[in-house]
Amino acid sequence: MNIQKHMEAIFITTLAVVGAGSIVIDRLPDAQAGTVRPAVPAENAVGTPDHMAVIVVHGHKLPRRA
Repeated sequence: MNIQKHMEAIFITTLAVVGAGSIVIDRLPDAQAGTVRPAVPAENAVGTPDHMAVIVVHGHKLPRRA
């Protein structure tokens, strides 16, 4: 019987937290896509119909083991 009371309390608490979180998230302003910088530096970040966007990754080569 005690387990049922705890499970009911957990269920009701979860519903309250999810409900409050939903209200808070709905009130947040929408994100603006124009203000975001790309995470990876790119040679040509914008693709056009004639030229595909190119991303160049520079890194160190690991030495070969003999």
